[in-house]
Amino acid sequence: MKILKIIKIGGNIIDNEDALSSFLDTFAAIESPKILIHGGGKLATQLANQLGLEVKMIDGRRITDKATLDLITMVYAGKINKNIVAQLQSRNCNAIGFSGADGNTIVSKKRPVKTVDFGFVGDVEKVNTEILQVLLEHKLTPVFCALTHDKKGQLLNTNADTIASELAIGFADQYQTELYYCFEKNGVLSDVNDEDSVIKQITTQTYQRLIDDNIIADGMLPKLNNCIHAIEKNVHKVCIGKSEMLYDAAANFTTITK
Repeated sequence: MKILKIIKIGGNIIDNEDALSSFLDTFAAIESPKILIHGGGKLATQLANQLGLEVKMIDGRRITDKATLDLITMVYAGKINKNIVAQLQSRNCNAIGFSGADGNTIVSKKRPVKTVDFGFVGDVEKVNTEILQVLLEHKLTPVFCALTHDKKGQLLNTNADTIASELAIGFADQYQTELYYCFEKNGVLSDVNDEDSVIKQITTQTYQRLIDDNIIADGMLPKLNNCIHAIEKNVHKVCIGKSEMLYDAAANFTTITK
């Protein structure tokens, strides 16, 4: 079975021109079929401040009202996505930009109001891989921003980690899917103050113990929940760490397996 690499990058790469350039060199050189997912970085917040739009965050998550949705659509699907696509073209990687609305690839539902009204935020319901499969077979590389749609004409701000996980799950019966989360740490750390305290391997069995021992907590919980969910849905493996893990087998990073 062919390998499909699904790679998600965060703000530490997007916000740093040199880091982004270096990452795209590495990404373009990957020969197997691949999909890139990117978040929004700090650009949306910077532009909101310039336009006088209030930025509301709860537990690190953006409240997305109508004005904010308009802004992040311009930034995520426009400036950031098209910049990445253009840079990949300059590296002879034939990329094509996507939101979940394009090709009806990712359908979400608006998050229900419980204790917090997150506004126009989507929770993924369905991934349609048919069009993406055709593109991959023709050596095109999809580049996804963190926007989906509800099939009723509404765009929805959607967690990029979740999009990456759901895409990997969607392709798990067609490819040996490998999911990579590239972020600012070397991996999952047993001591948040020690960059070298990387937990090399986490399994579905050891995961709960790490939560019970409060080693995995706060902002890492949603990311790791996506990882475990992917593994339980037949994604071959999930790796978390700095982007060096994509080309350096000796790099320090965390692998999550069954």
